[in-house]
Amino acid sequence: MEGDKKKILIVDDDTFLLDMYAFKFSQHNFEVYTAPGALQVIDKLKDGLKPDIILMDIIMPDMDGFEMLEKINNDNLSSNSTKIILSNKSQQSDIDRGNVLGASGYIVKANSTPGEVIEQVIEILSKKTVK
Repeated sequence: MEGDKKKILIVDDDTFLLDMYAFKFSQHNFEVYTAPGALQVIDKLKDGLKPDIILMDIIMPDMDGFEMLEKINNDNLSSNSTKIILSNKSQQSDIDRGNVLGASGYIVKANSTPGEVIEQVIEILSKKTVK
């Protein structure tokens, strides 16, 4: 991850986690954008934000992460972004649904420290750029 900063859009309705992940990613040479929910993400993307990564929670008010991913895909809002799910939902059916919707990774919050989340995001990103 040398050179220019990667833009990451972090989506979580838990403001403590949102702020903490924003701080941690900014310490690792990411240009960080945040949104407390799916509707704000849709607005940011429609306004021209082109993140390299969208790191999203699943359980959110208004629209869950799966619905948000469907909308992003259907409206072709961020086709070049690497979409990664960061959720406490760890059922195989949720992971499969994320994969079907184009998520490049699925990280279970409860099983990962913030440092491990960053490592996994970097690893997922490096696999995608190698292709």
